[in-house]
Amino acid sequence: MCTVTFLPYKEKVFITSNRDEKHWRSPAIPPDSYDFSTGRIFFPKDGDAGGTWFAVHENGQVVVLLNGAFRFHLSQPPYRKSRGVIVLELVQTASPFDSFRSVNLENIEPFTLVLWERDQLFECRWDGEKKHAVMLDKSIPHIWSSATLYDEKIAAERKAWFTAWLQGQSSFSQNDLFHFHRFAGHGDPANGLMMNRDGKVFTVSITGVEISPALARLQYFDAMQNDFYLREINLQKELVVKS
Repeated sequence: MCTVTFLPYKEKVFITSNRDEKHWRSPAIPPDSYDFSTGRIFFPKDGDAGGTWFAVHENGQVVVLLNGAFRFHLSQPPYRKSRGVIVLELVQTASPFDSFRSVNLENIEPFTLVLWERDQLFECRWDGEKKHAVMLDKSIPHIWSSATLYDEKIAAERKAWFTAWLQGQSSFSQNDLFHFHRFAGHGDPANGLMMNRDGKVFTVSITGVEISPALARLQYFDAMQNDFYLREINLQKELVVKS
């Protein structure tokens, strides 16, 4: 939930996320499918609050969370609701983008969302006082770094790594994206994509989805157990409310 990339390639898009967490957080549950009133949603589950930072609906909608909005903020719990629970609430609506603009976020910690909805890319930020929501160019790559862990200088450096990596590739696959998210950097463990700050905050997993017109491949790397998980999702493009 702290580094996210978006990459369009031919008829596919790739969205990949590194989750950086504090050492005392409970281990996450690897991705599984869960039935909701609007259909099946696939996501890794947070071991504490039960929410998620990366959700894929069977209709092809994707919601990915990063902590913080534009700049570093001091966490001041208790908050009314977990940000990961809000991810699940939004992804099961007909339009997560519209729902973000209407949902009550009072007393919710600042966050950023990357939304893939009806073949459009959106960025939504809550800074603790105001919402900011924009449509992005889906034809070009993007990278986000959490404002709570990476200042503007480090975020710009990471963007440069991503740009250089893109220029060095002749084709792209989900495995290529995972390799970048595992190994990008210049030997600085505090700020590499797989980061570790004295064992207190570190990258615990990588989650990625490869979306093609009829199929989504959800891949998950558990860095603590060194295990990979893969789920394939047959996409149902219409949102159907189950009785």
